[in-house]
Amino acid sequence: MSAEDTGAKKRQAPTWYLTRFLLLRWMGLIYAVAFLIAAKQIVPLIGHDGLTPADAYMALVLDHFNGSRVQAAINLPSYFWLGISDRLLEGVAWAGFALSLVVLAGYANAIIMALLWSTYMSYVHIGQIWYGYGWEIQTLETGFLCIFLCPLLDPRPFSRRPPPIITLWLFRWLGFRIMLGSALIKLRGDPCWRDLTCLYYHYQTQPLPNPLSRWLQFAPHWFQKFGVLWNFFIELIVPWFSFWPRITRNIAGVLMISFQFILICSGNLAFLNWLTIVPFIACLDDGFLRHVLPSFIVRRALGAAAERKPAIGYWISSGLVALLVACLSVPPTYNLFWPPPEGQVMNGSFDPLDLVNTYGAFGSVGQERREIIFEGTSDEEITPSTEWKEYEFPYKPGDPMRWPPIITPYYGRLDWQIWFAAMATPDQYPWTINFVWKLLHNDPGTLSLLANNPFPNAPPHFIRARLYNYEFAPPGEKPWWHRQLLGDWLPPLQVSDLQDVIQSKPWLGE
Repeated sequence: MSAEDTGAKKRQAPTWYLTRFLLLRWMGLIYAVAFLIAAKQIVPLIGHDGLTPADAYMALVLDHFNGSRVQAAINLPSYFWLGISDRLLEGVAWAGFALSLVVLAGYANAIIMALLWSTYMSYVHIGQIWYGYGWEIQTLETGFLCIFLCPLLDPRPFSRRPPPIITLWLFRWLGFRIMLGSALIKLRGDPCWRDLTCLYYHYQTQPLPNPLSRWLQFAPHWFQKFGVLWNFFIELIVPWFSFWPRITRNIAGVLMISFQFILICSGNLAFLNWLTIVPFIACLDDGFLRHVLPSFIVRRALGAAAERKPAIGYWISSGLVALLVACLSVPPTYNLFWPPPEGQVMNGSFDPLDLVNTYGAFGSVGQERREIIFEGTSDEEITPSTEWKEYEFPYKPGDPMRWPPIITPYYGRLDWQIWFAAMATPDQYPWTINFVWKLLHNDPGTLSLLANNPFPNAPPHFIRARLYNYEFAPPGEKPWWHRQLLGDWLPPLQVSDLQDVIQSKPWLGE
């Protein structure tokens, strides 16, 4: 090969067939997990007899818009305005799961990706507190961009139509906002981030720790301070290089992806970090990925690139989407760099479809871990000798002898909300009263969200909730946790105590 040929090869523009292949497969995994969680948990949470019924919530929304279903659907887009039932909530989730597996298997086009995006949005917009997390709107923004990364009809893993580079730039813009938002919310938030001590507490106080979290909790302080510095380097400095030329961009992509894997290993943070990998894949071109993906996949990508078939409509649609994203990016960008007096919005949306949002994580870090333990008794009267039995949740800490599970990217929405409730009062989380009501009736749906039922033969007469302080036991000790009782979070309650509250339904509208 001549020197001229060698120089031309080096200057050759990068291709993105492997990038599209990997990015869409990874998004298929995210959708599969998200729809599986919905299929397994949605009915007990927002079904007709759920903890916060979606049909009753939607009725309130409809009243707010003076009975106009069109206005309600415009402001809160969801297929379920066409009809809602428990069977439909669960069936659509399983259909979404099946379609996600098709994408994971390698087959995706714009129609399939649009169906997945709009269907998941239908759950997010009626899911109330259970779908109020940042990764839900991040899933919608990421999923929307995926629609314009693949052809309209051709579902083959390696279509001859090249991925539009402008869409890949939009993914990088998303990743940039996610990382920079997370860094700035920390710098503007808890002082422990600025004095490099937040990781002294984070591993123990995060929502759902895993077994590695205990080891990290007892790591030397110099190691934890270095972790904070590395966090700021990755979130504050590296994202800027995702827009640079080839080598720098690839390095930035690898650093940001590896950082997400570190976070995945450190705790059960739902599918947040798995999802955050998606936009960073857009930093990696075929020249890099051909060294890490199997050779048979690389050969197919090279074959598609050799027979590339440009499509004008494909590029025009991507350009229009870029223009839309640019317009919608104004409020989030202003909030990111010049937040109003009330501060930077963390995980907020500025449009009904959640197309361009603000992001952030762990702006504050608790220094103590609170846990709510629900207990029941069959005794008809409360006495000093009353025997109380604990309800166990499948994923959050409870029994000090039980080791923390490894469940990421899956997670329990009820477990997660109990973590928030433990830092507040029952008045701030009124659905917990409905939860107690259902435990007093041995409600099968609610019990399906728990790890055990201490009263399999007959419902308990009383339920109470106790608040504990939890600390990791040092590595090597038999218990995983040490706990100290702080007092009652809810006093002992029986059915007659809750009649009026249940009828008023204070949890609706959350």
